[in-house]
Amino acid sequence: MKVSFIRRLWVTFSAHVIGLYASTINRFLIKGSENIPREGGVLFASNHISAYDTIFLPWAVLRKHPMQMLWAPAKEELFVKPFQRLIYSSWGAFPVRRGRDVRAGKVLSDLLKDQKVMLFPEGTRNRKGILGKGNRGVGKLIYDTRPMVIPTAIIGLNHWKFPGVGLPAQVLFGRPIDFSDLLQRENCKETHILIVERVMEGIADLLKAEGAYFNEG
Repeated sequence: MKVSFIRRLWVTFSAHVIGLYASTINRFLIKGSENIPREGGVLFASNHISAYDTIFLPWAVLRKHPMQMLWAPAKEELFVKPFQRLIYSSWGAFPVRRGRDVRAGKVLSDLLKDQKVMLFPEGTRNRKGILGKGNRGVGKLIYDTRPMVIPTAIIGLNHWKFPGVGLPAQVLFGRPIDFSDLLQRENCKETHILIVERVMEGIADLLKAEGAYFNEG
């Protein structure tokens, strides 16, 4: 997908303004950025603990690779008001209806051919920081599109209050997940579940390494 220089410049500028607040005024740390590839279809699969996730995760990616886009599906309610729609769309967000959204699925499939996309496999955020189960649809998306999948863990943002100073948080990027064995299996519900379970295991491993893993059990 071709994106104008002006738009990429705007997105990079916005990310660095956000980064000034996150990593300079506050203590937002970024680990594992060496695992972020420069090119190719990449899916950042992250836990979801705060509304801030969709704002600060792009900063973590674009600090490593400026002048790129990080696309993201977002609930359609955010696009009702014209000004919000303009801002979110300019940053690379696009609306998704609750339930099965065929159009949004096609957009995701097209983007993952050569673009970076962030996605929250749980489908909803948990403000307590508990890692839930992944949505089977994410497993199907990965099976169908075969992107590089980077497990991503966000810690601490659920405790942030705006405005704040010196607030701690971090984002961790893991190594790409190997699905080679699962992608040889039949394209069916069971395979999709196994794929998304492996994604969630990758996220859980990052959280465990920081002592921040809490599950539904």
